[in-house]
Amino acid sequence: MSHAIVDQPVVEFGHVEHVTVHFDDLDAMGILHNARYAVLLERALTPYWADRGVSFQGGQHSAPDVFHAVREFTITYRAPITGTGPVAVHFWLEYFGTSSAQYAFEFRSLDGDTLYAQGTRAIVRLDPATLRPTPWTAAARAVAATLLRPATVPA
Repeated sequence: MSHAIVDQPVVEFGHVEHVTVHFDDLDAMGILHNARYAVLLERALTPYWADRGVSFQGGQHSAPDVFHAVREFTITYRAPITGTGPVAVHFWLEYFGTSSAQYAFEFRSLDGDTLYAQGTRAIVRLDPATLRPTPWTAAARAVAATLLRPATVPA
C-alpha cells in the first residue's frame, strides 16, 4: 500500500519535510511515543542538509560541520499523533552563531491545520580532536542562511 504524494507546503521561512511514523514509533496506546519526536526531527533535518552537501555516509563526514552535538532539546506536546503514516515537520533556524545554532520546529498534520508539538533544538559544532566548540565553515553558513527565520520588526 502506498501513500499519496502530498505537495510540500509553502512556508514563509525554513523548510517542511515529511517524515513517516512507523508502527514501532507508537506507544502502547497507539500514539507517537514522546521519545520518538527527537528521532523524527533528526530524520527531517538530515535530508535537508544532505541535499546541500553536508552529510554522514559510509562512515565518513562529507563536511566538518557534521561533527556537532545537541546541547538542548525542548518540546511541548499539543495533540497526539495517532497511528502510522506521514507527518509534516516544519523547521527553521532562530540563531546561527560562531559555533552554535538553535532550531525551532513544529510537528503538524500534512494539511498544516493540526499542531502536534513544537520546540527547540540547540547544537554546537565540535572539533573532533578536542571536543571543544569550533566555528562553522563558510559552507555551513551558506546552508544555514536558507533556514534562518527573518528578523521581525516591531510594529
